[in-house]
Amino acid sequence: MQFLDDSLHPANQDKVVITVAPYGPEWMPEDFPEDIPVTMDEHVQKAVDCYNAGATVLHLHVRELDGKGSKRLSKFNELLAGLREAVPDMILQVGGSISFAPEGEGADAKWLSDDTRHMLAELTPKPDQVTVAINTVQMNITELMNADEVAGTSLFEPAYWEAYKEMTVPAGPGWVEEHLKRLQAAGIQPHFQLTGMHSLETLERLIRRGVYRGPLNVTWVGIGGGFDGPNPYNFMEFIRRCPDGSCITLESLMKNVLPINTMAMAMGLHPRCGIEDTIVDQRGNRVTSVQQVEQLVRIARELGREIATGKEAREIYKIGVQYRDADETLEKLGMAPNRKPGQVNVPLRAA
Repeated sequence: MQFLDDSLHPANQDKVVITVAPYGPEWMPEDFPEDIPVTMDEHVQKAVDCYNAGATVLHLHVRELDGKGSKRLSKFNELLAGLREAVPDMILQVGGSISFAPEGEGADAKWLSDDTRHMLAELTPKPDQVTVAINTVQMNITELMNADEVAGTSLFEPAYWEAYKEMTVPAGPGWVEEHLKRLQAAGIQPHFQLTGMHSLETLERLIRRGVYRGPLNVTWVGIGGGFDGPNPYNFMEFIRRCPDGSCITLESLMKNVLPINTMAMAMGLHPRCGIEDTIVDQRGNRVTSVQQVEQLVRIARELGREIATGKEAREIYKIGVQYRDADETLEKLGMAPNRKPGQVNVPLRAA
């Protein structure tokens, strides 16, 4: 991504697309009962409230009535159907780290298979996006948390803490390639959640080989514990290496969320908030997903950036767009073309 002399002027930046993740699967309802939905109606209403506050992308998970995160495909289908009716312009983004449990005979035998996770491509109604990780990594979300922030929550319990400390994201090359194939065939846009430069480089190779052919919506996830840490040098190099035609969101956790989101919006990028990322503000007080969205709207306006409507966000994300082949994808994303046999220099555009 290039920064020209006037790149920080709001007139030369897209409208702000706010992603909200209001379902917080790492927390239990009793951790923040004022803001954690349990019933299906509460899930839908939370989306409506966040949309009305200014969020146009909904990163979603769903709970069972006992408060635990659901892995049932049918529960996600039910939520997607309710959301399509309640917030039709909102971009619905399913968290792809969830493994779905098939319902019915033989379900247990398929529980850990890659094919089970590919069921994300079979959601009905289909979401606009499914998040996709690149390369298997550790996902220790506890590394940047401290006792004061999680005191009184379920994460303060040793067994629960250890479970999240040892969490990993399985995203090996075979699974990623097949998953991208199925999502694209279903007309679902992948939203790439990348852990650092290595995953961005792998993604570029997939694009150059024609495995992925579409708009490039990426989120840099700076949560530590196997991912990049929330160091500006990390995400500035990541941003520099992203092609000009990509759409970049920054994500972090706990008290890092607000400063990183502010920097993202100042640079013309996009923020993500919600209780999946933090349940505390900069002073350690509980903060709801809606309050976080409202705060970003205020900051964006102070920076001179307008907030995208749902329809505008769809245009910025290029929802529904796919490209013909690797060559067209590289051109649309502003990347150098693939090297031709015997070619020494590779110009960005043909002479």
